[in-house]
Amino acid sequence: MRNIPLHWQIGIAILLAVLAGILGGADGGIGGLAFISVYEFLGTIFLNALKMLIVPLVMASIISGMAGVGGDKLEKLGGKTLLFYASSSLIAILIGLAVVNIIAPGSGDNQALAATISSSDPELSDTLAKVEGRGMADVVQVFVRMVPTNVVAAAANGQMLGLIFFSLLFGFFLARSKSEHAATLMHFWQGVMDIMTEITMWVMKFAPLGVFGLVAKTVAATGFAAFKPMLLFFFTALLALLIHAFVALPLLLRYVGRVNPKAHFAAMTPAMLTAFSTASSSATLPLTLESIQEKSGVSKRVSGFVLPLGATVNMDGTALYECVAAMFIAQVYGLDLSWVQQFTVVIIALLTSIGVAGIPAASLVAISVILGAIGLPLEGIGLLLVTDRVLDMVRTAVNVFSDSCAAVIIARSEGETTKVAAQA
Repeated sequence: MRNIPLHWQIGIAILLAVLAGILGGADGGIGGLAFISVYEFLGTIFLNALKMLIVPLVMASIISGMAGVGGDKLEKLGGKTLLFYASSSLIAILIGLAVVNIIAPGSGDNQALAATISSSDPELSDTLAKVEGRGMADVVQVFVRMVPTNVVAAAANGQMLGLIFFSLLFGFFLARSKSEHAATLMHFWQGVMDIMTEITMWVMKFAPLGVFGLVAKTVAATGFAAFKPMLLFFFTALLALLIHAFVALPLLLRYVGRVNPKAHFAAMTPAMLTAFSTASSSATLPLTLESIQEKSGVSKRVSGFVLPLGATVNMDGTALYECVAAMFIAQVYGLDLSWVQQFTVVIIALLTSIGVAGIPAASLVAISVILGAIGLPLEGIGLLLVTDRVLDMVRTAVNVFSDSCAAVIIARSEGETTKVAAQA
């Protein structure tokens, strides 16, 4: 296996995991040891190892990146980053809106699905408890939490927006500091970044085992029978996500970034497969940074600023899914949304894809905000629970690929050659 590329190893692990999950099922085992417990052990250890890296890696990459950018160029780099993130998310939402209007997965006979939703269902009741009463005020509160009262507590509680804000401030003033010790601090954070990169590469040697455990557990627990009533919605959302990942983003790479989309996609395959299996942009961040720097050739100065920010606020796949899901629920309930209402869905999906990233059950919270805005009952979320896990894995992979596209396009706009541009 040592000579097999990492993305092939992860791909083989996913295929084996699907087979193991189907054959073993949720009740399979040997000698009193349940297979699903083994899968959970492997997946949890791998996820914990990735999460262990996040805080020091994010702080080191942002601070060293900010210090390297320097004061004069910071405003320009930040402006480019935010412009790309807003534009790519808007493009994703419009693609989702177009596809769901054309296919209309919730219309016709599928309206009978509305009658199958029962608020007494335990899973639905638990989900509704998380999103009940949520609204745009929760989005505002997320931005309030961007300024933490205690940065150590923010790091311990996984409040990434607060950690990123502090790191941005630290790096910003480190770059401007006239202190004789500033150079020492710069070397320190760059050293932390280098060591964290080495640890990341070591952890990724165990990625195939971790990915196997995560995917096998999901397949064993959910199976495929539950997808039958929701196949049309599932494939509608999947088609829209694939169009964004394989058409829209490659076009941006080719004509805006002037790079080879195939070369960049190949470079990011390990990170995307890991994102698919973990369903977490933040957990995948260590590998995303390693792939974009070592394989795509983006500098640490740009990637250290763009990627940690993107892992928290740039959610193309999530924004697209929110739009498709809300429109699907409206179709199931027989509500014909006007263009003004659909525009409302687009705007709220764009805002919530950024604002609710730090809230538990983030995508479902965002969808609840949209449903409330267009006058639909929250029970409609029950329709999404069947396919949510698998689509969550896909949209996370799209989120990570969008972040990487932002990094390489911005790097090219900053005059960097990059390895993928050399092959164009």
